[in-house]
Amino acid sequence: MHTIINAPSPISRSRFPAAASSAAFRQPNYDCRDHPDAVKLVVYVPGVEAVGVEIEARAADLVITARKSHFVRVNWQSLHLEGAQRDYQLRLRLGTGFDYPAMQAEIHQGVLTLTLPKLSADEAGAGGRLRNVA
Repeated sequence: MHTIINAPSPISRSRFPAAASSAAFRQPNYDCRDHPDAVKLVVYVPGVEAVGVEIEARAADLVITARKSHFVRVNWQSLHLEGAQRDYQLRLRLGTGFDYPAMQAEIHQGVLTLTLPKLSADEAGAGGRLRNVA
């Protein structure tokens, strides 16, 4: 079953405490496909559920933060577990040629799929191209 995530507002408020430094996150693998009327972005975030996904659009930037459910295990110790338990954050500079409020997002088994419609040529003005802002 797929989980549909409501489209974000252009600037969303965080449900989580103040963001930690970027070293607290790791960049997930992703795939971006350009279609005539939209851009489809597939982000691989294993261990993340819909409640842990935060999508924020700031001008030409798109920031996706995906937090895992952290379980406290009694009598469990492991070396270097902190690296595997880090949450994900992806920062992309997409440009201004997209209709961010009309974005559609869904997550299924750790695969987050975003469909971002393009604005028409009249609305877009000087839209940019996809660029990683990490």
